[in-house]
Amino acid sequence: MTKLIAIVDDEPDIVELIAHHLKKENYKVKEFYDGESLLSYLKTNLPDLIILDLMLPEIDGLEICRILKRDERTASIPIIMLTAKGTETDKVVGLELGADDYIVKPFSPRELIARVKAVLRRIEAKPHKTKIIKRNDLIIDLLKYKVTIKGKEINLTTTEFKLLSILAERPGWVFSRNKLLDKLWGEDKIVLDRTIDVHITQLRKKLGEYSKLIKSVRGIGYKFGE
Repeated sequence: MTKLIAIVDDEPDIVELIAHHLKKENYKVKEFYDGESLLSYLKTNLPDLIILDLMLPEIDGLEICRILKRDERTASIPIIMLTAKGTETDKVVGLELGADDYIVKPFSPRELIARVKAVLRRIEAKPHKTKIIKRNDLIIDLLKYKVTIKGKEINLTTTEFKLLSILAERPGWVFSRNKLLDKLWGEDKIVLDRTIDVHITQLRKKLGEYSKLIKSVRGIGYKFGE
């Protein structure tokens, strides 16, 4: 079945370039030039992937990403951030909000297509999860992408939830930072090891008293307490 990809960029030339190459690969394309139009479209339609520019008028790409990842209906749509910015901070923020990949302008259309295919492959390869993990009052629902503590839902980003799930599914198992990076983004993404530390820090803050379940293993990585 042909995949539908939404492109959001306020530069018509960029939108046209991306759309042209995606169509050559037999993808269906929906084009947007601002965030409001995309959000309106998503009320009744769900694309298979969104290519989202960071610098947009009115609502920027990071805010749009934040909105989509907090909505259960759109949280699972993969997002590739597209931006002229290339600093480490921008990359970490994009990943922290749940973006699946990050491409810096100017980019090669061939590289973009390769990233699109890689992200879609990773999404399709994910097993269907139905398990619920419990630790006293901490409940991790792998199907609903939902975490609650004492009945109160904890607002995690998509990346934070994935990271918690990876660790919690294999309690006691030590994951190196590189292994966690591979599981989160695959070999298609090049990010810094400390990106994992940033996510872990934020995750622990949100878990409160249950933060002690995520244990640091000196010189290696992290594990979930048994």
